[in-house]
Amino acid sequence: MTWLTADFWEAAPAGERLGAMLAQPGIVRVPGAHDAMAGLLAKRAGFGCLYVSGGAVTAARGLPDLGVLTMEELCASTRSIARATGLPLIVDGDTGYGEALNVMRLVRELEDAGAAAVQIEDQILPKKCGHLNDKRLASPEDMAAKVAAARRARSHLRIIARTDAAASEGLDGAIRRARLYAEAGADILFPDALTGEADFRAFCAAVPVPVMANMTEFGRTPYFTADQLESFGCRIVIWPVSSLRIAAKAMEGLYAELARAGSAAALLDGMQTRAELYETIGYHDYEALDASVARSVVPDDVRTPTGGRK
Repeated sequence: MTWLTADFWEAAPAGERLGAMLAQPGIVRVPGAHDAMAGLLAKRAGFGCLYVSGGAVTAARGLPDLGVLTMEELCASTRSIARATGLPLIVDGDTGYGEALNVMRLVRELEDAGAAAVQIEDQILPKKCGHLNDKRLASPEDMAAKVAAARRARSHLRIIARTDAAASEGLDGAIRRARLYAEAGADILFPDALTGEADFRAFCAAVPVPVMANMTEFGRTPYFTADQLESFGCRIVIWPVSSLRIAAKAMEGLYAELARAGSAAALLDGMQTRAELYETIGYHDYEALDASVARSVVPDDVRTPTGGRK
């Protein structure tokens, strides 16, 4: 099955499908997919929702996560992953690419690209990964205005408000901000870089909407399992950059072996085979579709029996 045919697409908009997942028991497990191939592999593993990390998409372009990714680049990545997988995507919209009007455009563009949710954070530019130091925050009122603008622009997209306030304003400050963002219309709250179980439990108990947890590697948050986070009160967990980290480390090994040995033969067992690649991307489905739709048809002979033409 390919995205080129109408029967590939779900009837319900992506945001509604994410909402239906949240209405079911259990935590929603959402791995990051930095490109369409990663998304396809995550789908084959059984995941029903994916996360598009601004940091991962930026790093895949060889750039730092400092707010230099453009809206068009983000939407292009979102569109390619949505088309390949057909899954609802939670998309990292950084600071919203500007003020209220920019946020509204981002919402409309991401809905058109196939997203299910947009995440907006309360930093100001140049923004940083939530697990780094010296982040600068917008005022709570300015962030709430962006959330309200996003809410007004959306038709089905879920609005996720991220706060980075825990490091500078403490857990109480993060909770105060989160409650304001919920009042402004956030569907989901995302307190980044919490440092322990007690913080998660307190935050989840204090806010009126579902909470998303971030299990990024090599950050400030301990490594909790999805089941543990569910017991703390979280409703969604993301692993935003894991696919990129794994892929990059594997490629690093490949290039080192090529430089050392002049051959990749020793690494074949760790490679996706040609057959596995074709199965993952649906190569033969596209091939069959081309044969059925674009097959050449020889026109009937319209000449008369006498050799003339009709």
